[in-house]
Amino acid sequence: MRASYLFTSESVSEGHPDKVCDRISDEIVDLFFREGPKAGIDPWDIRAACETLATTNKVVIAGETRGPSTVTNDHIEQVVRDAIKDIGYEQAGFHWKTADIEILLHPQSADIAQGVDAKQPTNAEEGAGDQGIMFGYATNETAELMPAPIFYAHKILRLISEARHAGTEKVLGPDSKSQVTVQYENGKPVGVREIVVSHQHLIEDMSSKQVRDYVEPYVRKALPDGWITDKTIWHINPTGKFFIGGPDGDAGLTGRKIIVDTYGGAAPHGGGAFSGKDSTKVDRSAAYAARYVAKNIVAAGLADKATLQLAYAIGVARPLSIYVDTHGTGKVADDVIEKAVAASMDLTPRGIRKHLDLNKPIYARTAAYGHFGRTPDADGGFSWEKTDLAEVLKKNV
Repeated sequence: MRASYLFTSESVSEGHPDKVCDRISDEIVDLFFREGPKAGIDPWDIRAACETLATTNKVVIAGETRGPSTVTNDHIEQVVRDAIKDIGYEQAGFHWKTADIEILLHPQSADIAQGVDAKQPTNAEEGAGDQGIMFGYATNETAELMPAPIFYAHKILRLISEARHAGTEKVLGPDSKSQVTVQYENGKPVGVREIVVSHQHLIEDMSSKQVRDYVEPYVRKALPDGWITDKTIWHINPTGKFFIGGPDGDAGLTGRKIIVDTYGGAAPHGGGAFSGKDSTKVDRSAAYAARYVAKNIVAAGLADKATLQLAYAIGVARPLSIYVDTHGTGKVADDVIEKAVAASMDLTPRGIRKHLDLNKPIYARTAAYGHFGRTPDADGGFSWEKTDLAEVLKKNV
């Protein structure tokens, strides 16, 4: 392992075109989980797979669902408009009130359903909703057990967003991006070499220097003391102007920011995105489980960092493989930890959904600023960030 190096990760705000689409897709998933129980439908039977495209004053939603008939297109349209309004888009080229919303949702394929539904006569267990590989990662370089570059890139934009929503920064728009280049010494993050923030501004003729005056205090608040020095290089709105933002400036699609959603490139990620998918889709639920297990491996003191891979086949309940790599930091052998993982948690799709309590409307909040490294919510949101499996893992080693 290299001791001294630079590593860079980026984040994007909730107003980035792709993140607008992630938010809309997840709002629809939440809608089905909210309305299903009201209509007497078991949350275990809810299905939603929603893809969103957004461009100038246009939103197109496609996908497959199964749930209550009370969820009508009018209901979905209102949820979409509310999400766009909450993000903050009231611009001529993209406005929550005037955007044309096209809804192209249809019932889930019966061929997929027969492999996923536990009640099917040929399938005693609930199978995975698709094949694929999922990764989880954790490192003790931050208190949240996340890689520092992505954690702080998220934090910068989240602090600015909170100020914008509070009405403190009225000249800043919803669309923004950040990038943080972290200096590592002896394998630990010690400072920031380069900072990039590109932020939409609502006054057209604002200069890059003026934008920096607004965003710099939040950058400094986000980063640890001493990480910014006189050698740190700043790039604030390096193109010189960022007035046209959001889907009016660049089309957005669900699921195009997987590295932003996961570990900022510090660890592998699977081939599937998260947003817009209910918890039968292992692209999402097993990636959450992999993060949960990896985080608990580190929290248990079994390693300083850990990567976990899970593999699934569509319609098959048990994972095909469990792989652990502690990158030379393990206190016990990696194969011993693998056995402990298998003994500590049921990693079938149903086992994951039950253990992490995923059949709830908890997904829209994950759509921006990362699915990992967040604080667990009292209502069950971000349950995969808990460290309550650590003692179980230690007992099973």
